[in-house]
Amino acid sequence: MTPVMLPLYIDPGTGSMLFSILIGAAATLFFLAKALWLKIKVFFSGKKSGITVDASYKKYVIYCEDKRYFTVFLPILEEFEKRGIELAYFTGAKDDPAFDSGYKFIKPEYIGTGNAAYAKLNMLSAGILLCTTPGLNVYQWKRSKNVKHYAHIFHSTTDSSMYRLFGLDYFDSVLLTGDYSGEDIRTLEKQRNLPAKKLETVGCTYLDVLKEKIEALPKEENHEFTVLVSPSWGKSALLSLYGEKLLDPLVESGFKIIIRPHPQSRISEKEMLDRLTARYEGKTNVVWDNERDNIYSLNKADIMISDFSGIIFDYTFLCDKPVMYAASKMDLLPYDAWDLHGDNYQDLWEMQTLKNCGILLEEKDFANIKSIIQNASDSPELKAARAKAKGQAWQHIGGAGKLAADFMINTVEEAEKKQK
Repeated sequence: MTPVMLPLYIDPGTGSMLFSILIGAAATLFFLAKALWLKIKVFFSGKKSGITVDASYKKYVIYCEDKRYFTVFLPILEEFEKRGIELAYFTGAKDDPAFDSGYKFIKPEYIGTGNAAYAKLNMLSAGILLCTTPGLNVYQWKRSKNVKHYAHIFHSTTDSSMYRLFGLDYFDSVLLTGDYSGEDIRTLEKQRNLPAKKLETVGCTYLDVLKEKIEALPKEENHEFTVLVSPSWGKSALLSLYGEKLLDPLVESGFKIIIRPHPQSRISEKEMLDRLTARYEGKTNVVWDNERDNIYSLNKADIMISDFSGIIFDYTFLCDKPVMYAASKMDLLPYDAWDLHGDNYQDLWEMQTLKNCGILLEEKDFANIKSIIQNASDSPELKAARAKAKGQAWQHIGGAGKLAADFMINTVEEAEKKQK
């Protein structure tokens, strides 16, 4: 009997996953072979093994996983460039702005994304690596024995515990925007019996950048009263939780409405965004903001409606205008915050702060949203609360780039002294 040959079929999702695995494996083998070759060269040269003899060793490295974090690193890059100190800038974006910045001492390099990037990072030889990416030594990204120091820098001014579980546990240091966020890190270290990380308050690099940009924007002529809706993403976030229930009365208010979804929503909640976009197509007072920079919408808005998104503090600190936050219940289980607060999300610093400097918006208020916005008071108490929050979360205004660069340089110098 002639055997029957059945056609092989792999569904697109499985095929994509297999392709990703193959690419990742190939990249890993490449960098393993490269590392082995370097070790062989060191062995036959008769030199002692160590971090400083590796031909690929770089003193200062920044890893930027996506170009949207470029503004976090920009003041640090500018500081290294100004000082004439070479720094390797690894990026996961081929169109990262660093490639077009004309730097002499900053060396941008595209290292891919996902497994390809981790393969490169896992074999890295460096004095210090600085990044916004959490999860070191938790999943695919492992500590390289040839990296002397791993440092994390925040890309928001919200609670340090709002990373996925163990997000900061295996870093050597964390650069804080304000002293307050170090308290949760210390508590988790004690709970998990972790060595104490070095905590350095440098300020907020990206807010320093946005502050300069907003101050340089021209004043808007013929300004219309504008409401900015700028939420987080996920099932507890504003658009997923309320969607049309909130947006319908807002659109009917006649105010100019700018809707700025979280970047992750465009990936994880595309179906929901497509539905809402189609619903308000043709409404002349509705604008969808998908720009990389948020400063244009922040600058135009007279009031913001958000949830627990970090952008609510960007707006509060940069523009000093009223904010309204929608009542929602956050699921803290996947986050470090669960080990600190359980399901009591109201204990978070950001929620406590919003109670003082924001205006609570509940679902029962949606039908009267126009009058609520018109009557939203910007009282002296709210203004004072905003100033207090800004003082806690955004220290060293204008100096974060210098302080972060100083930290990187001093850390490597101290490590080199110990080696001698």
